[in-house]
Amino acid sequence: MARFHNSAYAWRRPVVALLLTSIFITQLAAAADDGYEREHLAAVARQLDLLDRLAKQSASTAPESRSRYHFDYRRLDADLQRMRSGINDYLTPQRAQPRDPSALLGDYRQDAKQEDDR
Repeated sequence: MARFHNSAYAWRRPVVALLLTSIFITQLAAAADDGYEREHLAAVARQLDLLDRLAKQSASTAPESRSRYHFDYRRLDADLQRMRSGINDYLTPQRAQPRDPSALLGDYRQDAKQEDDR
């Protein structure tokens, strides 16, 4: 009877070991994915910095005479700052809860009459 008792529970050790190993491997994979995501987000932040510099250079060389429609560099700058802030807040969190996201404005073409009204 004792022999049957030991053989009936002999399968538990390998199953428990396999289960613990799979949990450990899953945790390692999740940690690797987090590093991969952080690396890509840091690259996006650098690209946003480059885009911001290019937009400022383009804004400084924009023609003084305004046509009916022109590119709204101020709105683009605000959206770039918003995206950069969100990425930096994710990469270096200061609190546990995410902040309430606001929508990007996105419409960068502006009527010249609207600018005169401001």
